[in-house]
Amino acid sequence: GFDVLRKINKPTYIISTEKNSVVTARAKKIKIPVLQGVTDKWKALQDLADKECFSVDKALYVGNDLNDFFAIQNCGYSACPSDSHKKIKKIATIKLNTLGGEGVVRELLEDVFQLDFIKILYTNKD
Repeated sequence: GFDVLRKINKPTYIISTEKNSVVTARAKKIKIPVLQGVTDKWKALQDLADKECFSVDKALYVGNDLNDFFAIQNCGYSACPSDSHKKIKKIATIKLNTLGGEGVVRELLEDVFQLDFIKILYTNKD
């Protein structure tokens, strides 16, 4: 899924309250920039939007727990895995069927946004 996002030029970031090697390793594996040790994810997202020149009104935020609440509430679009906190499920724009860590990005891109991974990733467009 993250390869597809890169291919279609959709910037992606991880914003995490945790600061540990597991988060670092995951971000490195999927080649996504990461902000760690963040205490206020909404503020961090606003700062990132200012720095990278994008509008939070047009951003899609994916989160699952209470520390994601204000970012989900204030972004233009939001999604959450099926095992998210009930308050997150209540406010998310898109409620996914997938559990967190079990293919949320794939479901979001293939099933919700109807992106064709084969066409995007494996078709030569010369």
